[in-house]
Amino acid sequence: MRNIIKHIAVLTATLTLISCGDDQNAQQAGQQRTMPFPVFEVPTQTVTGYSSYPTSIEGVISSEVRAKVSGYITDVLVDEGEKVKKGQILFKLETESLNQEADAAKANVNAAQVEVDKLKPLVEKDIISEVQLETAKAKLQQAKSNYNSISANIGYANIKSPVNGYVGSIRFRRGVLISPSDPQPLTTVADISEVYAYFSLNEDEYLDFINTAEGKTREEKIKNMPPVKLVMANGKTYAEEGKIEAINSQVNKSTGSVSFRAIFPNPNRILTNGNSGEIKIPQTFEDAVVVPQRSTYEQQGQTYVYKVVETDSNTVANSTQIKITTPVKNLYVIESGIEKGDKVIAKGIGKLKNGTPIKPQEVPFDSIAKPMEQVFR
Repeated sequence: MRNIIKHIAVLTATLTLISCGDDQNAQQAGQQRTMPFPVFEVPTQTVTGYSSYPTSIEGVISSEVRAKVSGYITDVLVDEGEKVKKGQILFKLETESLNQEADAAKANVNAAQVEVDKLKPLVEKDIISEVQLETAKAKLQQAKSNYNSISANIGYANIKSPVNGYVGSIRFRRGVLISPSDPQPLTTVADISEVYAYFSLNEDEYLDFINTAEGKTREEKIKNMPPVKLVMANGKTYAEEGKIEAINSQVNKSTGSVSFRAIFPNPNRILTNGNSGEIKIPQTFEDAVVVPQRSTYEQQGQTYVYKVVETDSNTVANSTQIKITTPVKNLYVIESGIEKGDKVIAKGIGKLKNGTPIKPQEVPFDSIAKPMEQVFR
C-alpha cells in the first residue's frame, strides 16, 4: 500500500513538472512570436492631386481653305507649316477657259452698250418708243452681270488665305482637278499663337467638379477655376499652364459627358492642330489625413491598414478598414477609418494577421512616404 502511495506521489510530481515546463515553453514561444514592426504616426498634410483627361488640340483660329470654282491646280505657292497672311494667294487654278468666257462676255457688254447708245437719240426724237430703249438697257445690264460673274470666278481661281496663321497639311498638288464639292479642304490655315485643348468629364465628375468650384454663378466658378496642366503625347509636361474658359451647358446624350475647353499660350509654336495629350486638373486637400499606399492592403474590394493598439498585456496590430478620398502619387488621402495621431504599421504587413502581438518601432513618416512630391498652396 505504501508503495502504491509512493508511486502516486512520484507520478503527481512528474506531471506537475511537465505542466510547468509546458507553460514556460508556451510563454517563450509567445515571446518569440512578438516580432518588431516599424510604425509611424499618422500626419495631416496639404497635398495637391491631379485628375487626368484625354485632350485634343486645335488652334484658336483654324480655317479650312476650299475652292469656290472647279479647275485644275496649276500652282501651289506655299508649303506645309509656312506662315501666311490673310489674303495671300496659296493656290492657283487653270483659267484659260474662263478667260475665253470672259472675253466673250466682254464683247456682249460692248455690243449691248452700242445698242443702247444707238437707241437713245431715236427715243429723244420720238422715232421709237422708250420701251425699246429700256429693253436694250436690260440686255446691257444682263451682259454686265454675266461678265462680272465670270470675272469673279477668275478671281476665285486665285485661292487665298482667309486668315493670318500657319499652313497645315496640303492634300492636293499641281495637276489635280478640284471643285467646291470636294469633301476635304485644300488645306487649313491656323492661328496657333494660342491653342484650345478640348476634353470631357462624365456627368458625375462634372457635377462634383462644378459644385466644389468657388463662386455663386456658373461664370464665377469658371473664372475661379485653377490653372490646368497639359501632358503632351511624349509624356512631358508642357511648360505653359492653361485656363479653363468654357464649359458646354449640355450633357452629350450619346456619351453622357460634358465637354470643356481650356486655352494655352503657345509662343514657341510647340503645339499645333491635331496634337493629343492629357489635361491635368488640380485639386488641393488642406490638412488632409494621409497614409502611404505601401502601408495598406486590399481585401474583397476594401482597403485596410494595421493600426497599433495598446492592450493591458501587450501591443497588437488591428486590421482597420479605411475610406479613401483619392490617391495622390504614392499616398492615399483618407476620408475615414483613421485619424491624425494614430499609429499604423509602416511595412511588412504581409506577415500580420488581425490581433498579432508586435513590438512597435517608430520611424519617421517621410522615410516611408518617399519618393513623394508635395505641392503646397
